[in-house]
Amino acid sequence: MAETKTTKKKVVKKKVEKKADEAPKETAAEKKAKLAKLMEKAKSLESGIADDVPVKLKDKVKKKDSDEPEEAKDALVPIEDYLKSSIHLGTRVITPDMRSYVYKRRADGLAVFNTAMLDDKIKEAAEYLAKFAPEDIVVICKREAGWYPVKMFAKVLGIRNYTKKYPAGILTNPNLEDFIETELIFICDPWLDKNALKDSNDIGIPVMSVCDTNNYTKGVDQILPGNNKSAKSLGMIFYLLTKIYAEKRKMKIDLPPIADWIENWENLSPPK
Repeated sequence: MAETKTTKKKVVKKKVEKKADEAPKETAAEKKAKLAKLMEKAKSLESGIADDVPVKLKDKVKKKDSDEPEEAKDALVPIEDYLKSSIHLGTRVITPDMRSYVYKRRADGLAVFNTAMLDDKIKEAAEYLAKFAPEDIVVICKREAGWYPVKMFAKVLGIRNYTKKYPAGILTNPNLEDFIETELIFICDPWLDKNALKDSNDIGIPVMSVCDTNNYTKGVDQILPGNNKSAKSLGMIFYLLTKIYAEKRKMKIDLPPIADWIENWENLSPPK
């Protein structure tokens, strides 16, 4: 039995050696040419990696670390102006109502709005606003940061406004001397202006509101996402709304320059 196995091994070994002898052998020149081709291919791959991959990775990292995605085409103002006004910066709190508007959260915890989305939403809000005549709109703002742009907005367009304090019952009690009727209430914060929001909801008046990342939007018919804590941000919002509203309504107005809304307002006399 052992001899049989040994014999079989010898036969197999001879067959392998025979095939090896019959197989064509590479010459030294062929081996050199093959090696040269492999080296050339390796250099080509190395060049492709050096020229292409790092750039792509750098772009991805840069885009990820940036506060903003790419600028939208046909934006109302350059993205730099949006960033300077801080309209894109939210709070550290993000409510379920506002989560869909948030682009990312910064390393310091602040939520960030997508400026391209904000641009679209301002256009959308202006379109909605333009459905109402100036005399049928009332804008209300309790937050001090919004007093100047609200008064400017109201003065340029001829819209009624209430800042500092919302007069209780002004919408719901016809027995009051200052009772008013209107078709739209525009507020700057659903929380601070909650009394105006509640009264509007009680009597069925539609409400448009600037909403930050920490706001709940129940009762708001038209949401305008954006930073509603900053004077510059609110200045930018009301400047753009004024501009677009006047264009849509074909109103001839004297529109103050954008700098007066977001930069120079502290040195200007408040509108009456």
